[in-house]
Amino acid sequence: MGFLRRSSEPDPPERAEPAAEPEPIPQDAAGELAALSTELEQGSVAARRSGVRRTAALVASTARTLRRGGTAAAKGAGYGSRALADRLLRTAPRIPVRDLPTLRAQHPEATDPEQLADLLVAGALRASSAVGASIGAAAMLPVPPAMPVEIAAETLVVAAVEIKLIAELHQVYGVPAVGTPAQRSVAYVTAWADRRGIDGAALAHPSGLVALAGLAVGSEVRQKVSRRITRSTLRKLPSLAPMLVGAGVGATLNRRDTARLATRVRADLRGRTAQRADYWAEARPSAG
Repeated sequence: MGFLRRSSEPDPPERAEPAAEPEPIPQDAAGELAALSTELEQGSVAARRSGVRRTAALVASTARTLRRGGTAAAKGAGYGSRALADRLLRTAPRIPVRDLPTLRAQHPEATDPEQLADLLVAGALRASSAVGASIGAAAMLPVPPAMPVEIAAETLVVAAVEIKLIAELHQVYGVPAVGTPAQRSVAYVTAWADRRGIDGAALAHPSGLVALAGLAVGSEVRQKVSRRITRSTLRKLPSLAPMLVGAGVGATLNRRDTARLATRVRADLRGRTAQRADYWAEARPSAG
């Protein structure tokens, strides 16, 4: 029988399926994050209400992306921290970061770095709270298989909000990362994983910062990001159980964590010598 193989013939090696690279957050979602940040930095009630609706839509859109790109989540097994770390690192270069002239033009009422930083932190806290409210409400729904995907989406969106905040606070205090967009994103994601500003010694020497930002996204960086995601998720999971969570709980947890991060980063950045003493004046919006 021709379809049988002689026992002495070795089995052909199995062909390994190439691992699918995680799909980053779509570019339109990055643009929505940029618009959302600007809106939530405004203090009006209308802006906040609109921001909550847009944030919920952004989390839902991210969840749909995860369902398309993650077979584990599609089967209801959920996302692991390593998978989310890979996705976040691929997404980071797409996170929109405003430079100081743009920030000052959008917030002409801010007369010094501290006032501008206050506005950025307030917007990030509102965004983080809105994301937490959306996942808290989702946890009340009787659809347990969707929860791992929803929690993963919430984790990614909150991380993007916080990484954006860290990057823009570096702009405000006159110590931005240098290098290519990809290198800068690695530096800011690493700062987010460490829950602090970019290493001060590296910022004092531009060549050292280039070396830091240019690190290959190898095991050390991935492990840092993975551990940060794990810690963040484990703090929330006990409260994200059906029948025990509501929108208020999710909002409070996220707001608290983002506020702590902002406080630590600002403490790191205060007092560091800016690359140019007149950086703030040079970023003044034009009179026209």
